[in-house]
Amino acid sequence: MKKILNPYPKYPGYNCYACSPNNEYGLRMEFFEDGDDIICEWKPINYMQGYHNMLHGGIQATLIDEIASWYVQIKFKTAGVTSTMNVKYIKPVSMLNDKITLKAFLKKKRRNLIDMEVELRNANDELCAKGEVTYFTFSQEVARRDFSYPDYIEFSQKK
Repeated sequence: MKKILNPYPKYPGYNCYACSPNNEYGLRMEFFEDGDDIICEWKPINYMQGYHNMLHGGIQATLIDEIASWYVQIKFKTAGVTSTMNVKYIKPVSMLNDKITLKAFLKKKRRNLIDMEVELRNANDELCAKGEVTYFTFSQEVARRDFSYPDYIEFSQKK
């Protein structure tokens, strides 16, 4: 697995809830490239509970949406936005386990629409939630101009 660097902290005002390493209330997600997949290992934070010792479903949906965004950024070298997302909650995610693992992979590409599947697994590798996510993608010109999409090389080496 190869760690993906987050190039966005250099932008003034960057404070993404899901992936900013500096957002004290955020998820602080980090990503890895593993062949055709994007992976995230993440530890639940106590204040993100729904029911007692269970990870809130809205947080699970945010994790799924964010890894899909990074899949688009890395595998298609552009920015995109969520067009549709359907999450199936299969098993509660305990807050007491060490980590959860998310894996995003491609299902289909249609013009500027990217269909992905995301699996969310607990520390015992049990499938807890599955997301079907479609992203609308932009040209690189629009991605750079409107979404601050950096040079692709910045995801793998520091400038």
